[in-house]
Amino acid sequence: MADLTLLQEDLPEDADGFGVDDCSSESDVIVVPSALDFVSQDDMLTPLGRLDKYAASENVFNRQMVARSLLDTLREVCDDERDCIAVLERISRLADDSEPTVRAELMEQVPHIALFCQENRPAIPYAFSKYLLPIVVRYLADQNNQVRKTSQAALLALLEQELIERFDVETKVCPVLVELTAPDSNDDVKTEAVAIMCKMAPMVGKDITERLILPRFCEMCCDCRMFHVRKVCAANFGDICSVVGQQATEEMLLPRFFQLCSDNVWGVRKACAECFMAVSCATCQEIRRTKLSALFINLISDPSRWVRQAAFQSLGPFISTFANPSSSGQYFKEENKSSEDTSVEDKTRTRDEEVPEDAQIRLEDVPTDPTVFNSSVKLEGALDPDIGAESPRKPPGDSSLPCPLSSEPHQEAASNEDDKKPGTCRSASQLEVGASAQDSAPLDQELYNSFHFWRTPLPEIDLDVELEQGSGNKLGPEGLEGTPEATAPASANITMATRKELEEMIENLEPHIDDPDVKAQVDVLAAALRASSLDTCDEASEAARRAPQDELLGCRLDHGTAGPLTSETVENMESALRYIHDDSDSGTSGGFSPDEERRAKVQDVVPQALLDQYLSMTDPSRAQTVDTEIAKHCAYSLPGVALTLGRQNWHCLRETYETLASDMQWKVRRTLAFSIHELAVILGDQLTAADLVPIFNGFLKDLDEVRIGVLKHLHDFLKLLHIDKRREYLYQLQEFLVTDNSRNWRFRAELAEQLILLLELYSPRDIYDYLRPIALNLCADKVSSVRWISYKLVGEMVRKLHRAAPPTFGVDLIRELVENFGRCPRWSGRQAFVFVCQTVIEDECLPMDQFAVHLMPHLLTLANDRVPNVRVLLAKTLRQTLLEKEYFLTSASCHQEAVEQTIMALQMDRDSDVKYFASIHPASTKISEDAMSTASSTY
Repeated sequence: MADLTLLQEDLPEDADGFGVDDCSSESDVIVVPSALDFVSQDDMLTPLGRLDKYAASENVFNRQMVARSLLDTLREVCDDERDCIAVLERISRLADDSEPTVRAELMEQVPHIALFCQENRPAIPYAFSKYLLPIVVRYLADQNNQVRKTSQAALLALLEQELIERFDVETKVCPVLVELTAPDSNDDVKTEAVAIMCKMAPMVGKDITERLILPRFCEMCCDCRMFHVRKVCAANFGDICSVVGQQATEEMLLPRFFQLCSDNVWGVRKACAECFMAVSCATCQEIRRTKLSALFINLISDPSRWVRQAAFQSLGPFISTFANPSSSGQYFKEENKSSEDTSVEDKTRTRDEEVPEDAQIRLEDVPTDPTVFNSSVKLEGALDPDIGAESPRKPPGDSSLPCPLSSEPHQEAASNEDDKKPGTCRSASQLEVGASAQDSAPLDQELYNSFHFWRTPLPEIDLDVELEQGSGNKLGPEGLEGTPEATAPASANITMATRKELEEMIENLEPHIDDPDVKAQVDVLAAALRASSLDTCDEASEAARRAPQDELLGCRLDHGTAGPLTSETVENMESALRYIHDDSDSGTSGGFSPDEERRAKVQDVVPQALLDQYLSMTDPSRAQTVDTEIAKHCAYSLPGVALTLGRQNWHCLRETYETLASDMQWKVRRTLAFSIHELAVILGDQLTAADLVPIFNGFLKDLDEVRIGVLKHLHDFLKLLHIDKRREYLYQLQEFLVTDNSRNWRFRAELAEQLILLLELYSPRDIYDYLRPIALNLCADKVSSVRWISYKLVGEMVRKLHRAAPPTFGVDLIRELVENFGRCPRWSGRQAFVFVCQTVIEDECLPMDQFAVHLMPHLLTLANDRVPNVRVLLAKTLRQTLLEKEYFLTSASCHQEAVEQTIMALQMDRDSDVKYFASIHPASTKISEDAMSTASSTY
């Protein structure tokens, strides 16, 4: 600009003959002054002068530029408080501009100006509250839609950044919003004001929301004239509920929510279905079960397809709100209890249970709601009236994540003898009362047992009267003290199942004897059958008859002091046999009637109607009448539903899961593949091995889009399996190298990442035999990203095998690296060898003395390699990685001398790049920064 001005000033003096006056007199041409003249004039103005000049301009673009430059102007005058206040006063005048684009531009700058005022608060106190906030609030009712939208966005941004004081929110913002939602307000303004109130509720907190926003929100939910207002209220209902809490939700909001769910406009009902989970989370368990469930069923059966579609998408999340740790079947437990730390209650457990020696935190079984399983609770209650006192339950409204239920960890049965006799009721405690017993302290009981808690109660069966004979004497208190272990006596009026019924039940179960659960039932039924055939007159047969009774009751009987069964124990045996009868029917899937199939899926964790609707999402007719993606939504929420029901109710979901796993849509199977590891954690190792492993194997042979799901969490799933089952997958890992599309290099990169994690799950021999070939194959991949991860994999493999005792496999692996890569005829292989060595050095996969013996001699020989790329990488590795290790800095061994000689040879290399990287501390280069670039040029 200065140069141009000089050009104008340096015109020849005789140019006056061609001046403006002459031109105007001869040709009446008007010469417009140059814009550069105005620029030079602006440079002479102060920031406030320029602001006033262009703010008063009639050109709209000039006034827009003023709005955009307000923040820069404030920064120029920030040292003078009076100038800052003057700029803020100009902003107030500019806010009255008649042009909507100017007002919108101004509002876009308000959050930035407010932040500046907050940072410079000592210089301009209360500037935002006095000058800017009134503009924002006033623009909320502006006639122009763009201005209103901009002011709404500015208000939310200010609230999010906490730039508005709480007092200003209560006195300046909320009253205006309440006024804008008045009945006589403009329809569009009212709808937007309601939306702003809902969005700002989480930012202003519970107190302000309850006092200032909630009453008007409830009124807007009943706006009879504007369905748009009701739709906005329904869409944000969950956010309001989460802010105000349970009490206000149940007292004030739920009646309005019921009205909205029955609104005559389908859009309002659809919005209710979409926020149903959030509303449910803000209510107690009782209301959730009794009122919201029925309301949700109405939405699922809504006449509008769009409402049904939204309801089915929210069904799984809604069911998950019923989750309770007491019924989810999980809690965290530490298993490193020593004999000294074991409490007195632990000593009363069954003696054939063993505490694992290794200390780890894992998911274990916990007792479910005692009202579900009558048989086990009756049996435990008969032995200890204080049962359950040590296992506190969560309140009904608590839907928190699984957590410990009591301070006493529940141990799993670990004895082989009990495994052979699954029918024994290990949930009952065994009383150990000696002569020195003084108090009848509460007994510790193992409440969880697979036999009781994975089955539903069965219809009553008449018991054979043969078992009631020979039990005429009752066990007195003195008899109890004289026995080392308390017995479970029998009653004189006990009724036994007839032999015919028992034989029929065993016959029905025999085709499914391979199932461990069915085998357990057969064992118990066989014991009952043997008991019914005993001779009641023979004294020797009496003793033999007590053994099956012991198995049925799960208690240790002393045959010398055995007494009669009590009436309570009789009821327990009847309940146990009813359990067996019903489960034996469910085990024979071939002869199920529709009613029996329905009863097999009954549980009481969530309302059965909700579960039935969820299970129906796999029905092909639903895809036609509701949503073609309904099966995908079902698969997506299945882990949450499974966690809610607990592993004891997995039988309700098993068939649905298998149906989804075989769905024709690969997106459905892909969804299951990505979550199967989470489901395995929920179900535990036994159900995982029985039901999930076959499906997991199917996913391994599926499309790449499905296989990537199991591959990403391969380690998470395999670590949950038994070691023998885990080893079976070693043979299948090689299959991951083959993909539908060879260009899918991310698949191979993910495989390398998972193999690094899998090293901890397998023995050194398994690693060397099965994982080593895959790792070496990936090191020669065509894509540099895959190779780079593979170098890390090989380094970790060297570390694992070298630390094994003896380190034979580690030495063999190093030898193979030297043969296949260090002496590879292709330069890319030799370069890969340098990369592996660099990884081993950086990650310290080998002690430096071992590295110097096994790898460094072969590494230094590459200094004479004919390819410069290999020598460049070698120079980087030696200078920037190897020589930084303390072993080579302090040691005066022959190894250090060999490295220094190699570096000196590289410094005299004929290639300039090799010389550069072999020099001392080359400028701003690190192996980690340019390794990828070097590797990318390998192929």
